[in-house]
Amino acid sequence: QVQLVESGGGLVQAGGSLRLSCAASGTIFSINAMGWYRQAPGKQRMLVATLTGGGMTNYAASVKGRFTISRDNVKNTVYLQMNSLRAEDTAVYYCSITSRRLPNTAELAYWGQGTQVTVSS
Repeated sequence: QVQLVESGGGLVQAGGSLRLSCAASGTIFSINAMGWYRQAPGKQRMLVATLTGGGMTNYAASVKGRFTISRDNVKNTVYLQMNSLRAEDTAVYYCSITSRRLPNTAELAYWGQGTQVTVSS
């Protein structure tokens, strides 16, 4: 089994910064993509940023230039540095990874439990 534990959410004023962390643990042979998604009240979950094992990044247009995704492959941890936060960034943020538990097995997706980010205007 694989567990993802997120941390770093909270309340911040508009223009401020937060850094989210998500640590993966359990039976992990390799991790490919790591990413962050968010879901605001009454809205669908949307991609925020992803980072592949090969180092390629993808950002939602609304966060490009303000958010930075990074990873520590030794710690199996993905980070999301969020700067210049806006009220519209308020949401529950979820991390997700795709990983193999054993060699030559299927790559599966796992999700964290979510962490609340609230930006006050």
